[in-house]
Amino acid sequence: MKGPLDGIKVFDLTRVLAGPHCTQLLGDLGAEVIKVERPGSGDDTRGFAPPYQSNDKGEETSESAYYTGANRNKRSITINLSTAEGQALARKLMADCDILVENFKTGTLERYGLGYEQLKSEFPRLIYCSVTGFGQTGPYAARPGYDGLIQAMGGVMSLTGVPDGEPMKVAVPICDLMAGMYATVGILAAVRHQAETGEGQFIDIGMLDTHIGWLANQGMNYLATGENPDRIGNMHPNILPYQVMPTSDGYIVLSVGNDPTFQRFCKLAECEHLLEDERFQTNAARVSNRDHVTSVLNEITNKKPSAWWLEELEKEKIGCGPINNLDQVFDDPHVKAREMVVEMEHPAMGTKPMKLIANPIKLSKTPPTYRKAPPMLGQHTDDILKEAGLSDDEIAKLKDDGTV
Repeated sequence: MKGPLDGIKVFDLTRVLAGPHCTQLLGDLGAEVIKVERPGSGDDTRGFAPPYQSNDKGEETSESAYYTGANRNKRSITINLSTAEGQALARKLMADCDILVENFKTGTLERYGLGYEQLKSEFPRLIYCSVTGFGQTGPYAARPGYDGLIQAMGGVMSLTGVPDGEPMKVAVPICDLMAGMYATVGILAAVRHQAETGEGQFIDIGMLDTHIGWLANQGMNYLATGENPDRIGNMHPNILPYQVMPTSDGYIVLSVGNDPTFQRFCKLAECEHLLEDERFQTNAARVSNRDHVTSVLNEITNKKPSAWWLEELEKEKIGCGPINNLDQVFDDPHVKAREMVVEMEHPAMGTKPMKLIANPIKLSKTPPTYRKAPPMLGQHTDDILKEAGLSDDEIAKLKDDGTV
């Protein structure tokens, strides 16, 4: 089955997560992705372990779970970009590519003669996407960017955690992932422009920019008031109750999005008398009296077990859910029905398939496809070079001199 990006070729100069996440999305949508890695070591995330994937004999492979989570639907070639020979080879290979994605520090590829301004006249159709910590301009442009650093500088850590605790980062590298997502959106828009005009363009993605872009309601709360939002733990800044609630045997999440739903909750919980108290009558009043309202509601939900609440709240169409660990997530019948785990054959795994998190995009005509397992380091070097017209002798020489 062909994907929407079938026939599109991507020269992938990315590593770690923001860039590889972007190019994996492009690959899932049908693009051919050539991943360029450093000879000998490859993508940094090959060493972000343990855990490693385990093969059919229960032995650890050389493939880290981190790396395999962001690099399917790619072919790997090793090239030493710091040499003139490696730079010339890169130019040769990108000659028939539509897109180049890179996430080196600002100015690094310019030193190798592979910056956008150095390539655009030779490759006018090329879409060139740079993903950096702080973008190509501004006083921080030369700084390296790391997910935890961007979470700190971008404000989300000041919003996350309990009021009397330390600032807390999100448990997954959300800044990397969202930078990759925004990069993908920009590339898809540029592909449309390229198809209509034949022109490429430069895409400047800064992780701090994209972080600020998804501050969403909390960012708007600040812009509207000029006041820094407080850390409120698992509560919602604008809706109540919309938070973790204690039960007699654990916790659930309760999500009451409007006043009619709160009225149904009060009827179910046999606390309709609360609706006579103006502090409970509207969402705005409940948010304004957060501490008191939360304390009262916690006493109510604490009287019955989680299973009772989840069953009865669901009957009344009141938003609720269990707080699952990952074992429960991947064993959930809905998650299974949505096919959110994909299994792929991999040369390091033997007969055991490699389990990967599936692409969540559901397209009725051109869905994501899973054609290539995450590649081993340099796995496709010879194939890619032969496709580019190099002879066996030329390939052997490149290997001998350390270019590939």
